[in-house]
Amino acid sequence: MTFELAVCSEMVYTDRPLIERVRTIHDAGFAVEIWGWTDKDAAELRATGASFTSMTGYVTGDLITVDGADDLLRTAEQSIPFAQAIRCPSLNLHGTGLGEGGIPVRPVEVVTGDMWLAAERTLSRIADLGERHGVTFVLENLNTEVDHPGTPFAKAADTLALVAAVDSPHLKMNLDLYHAQIGEGNLVELIHRAAPHLGEVQVADVPGRCEPGTGEVNWPFVAGALADAGYDGVVAMEAFASGDSDLALQRFREAFTI
Repeated sequence: MTFELAVCSEMVYTDRPLIERVRTIHDAGFAVEIWGWTDKDAAELRATGASFTSMTGYVTGDLITVDGADDLLRTAEQSIPFAQAIRCPSLNLHGTGLGEGGIPVRPVEVVTGDMWLAAERTLSRIADLGERHGVTFVLENLNTEVDHPGTPFAKAADTLALVAAVDSPHLKMNLDLYHAQIGEGNLVELIHRAAPHLGEVQVADVPGRCEPGTGEVNWPFVAGALADAGYDGVVAMEAFASGDSDLALQRFREAFTI
């Protein structure tokens, strides 16, 4: 089993300009992920020769309000040309728009039934948008205990339920195992339940959100579980380097080479 290994360029080699980080990650043999696109130049990214596997697929908006859903669709559509320009197949979404420090722009403490139905309708529209343009949107789970308090539909069980309800090849789940370990645990069972709907997997160790091998998770065992579940797609290290970034990438590769 071989995964496509990618590294988030926003979180390693942070003393260098982003474009240099992209080149370094590419030269080390990994694909590259980015976050927001509005401050980046597509031609400059393409010139690095890197393969891009994921980027943020919206600028503003949310899943549950009328205006927020329209804004999400509008900015998601604006994101597609950039994704196509850098040949990035996956556009990442969250349960709501995130502001400074990852805090939700519109925090939600209690998610109602009406909110669930609104989110499903919005994501169905997103899937239709992806189908029209030949791209795939992925919905990422987050944690509310440490990094993103007030995010609706944050848990992996929530994002999985929404993706399964929409049931479109143009809407998949981005299973972030760092967030899932904090919010839910039981990663192996979660992987097997989510496997049919996975578009991407992201990893960072707990606590600290650094590279595999720095915390409590047995990542080689998790990698085996992904393989046993039949997953052979992108596994991305969305993690800070605990020290040397070269070593962080090496540890990540070792954990997910099976």
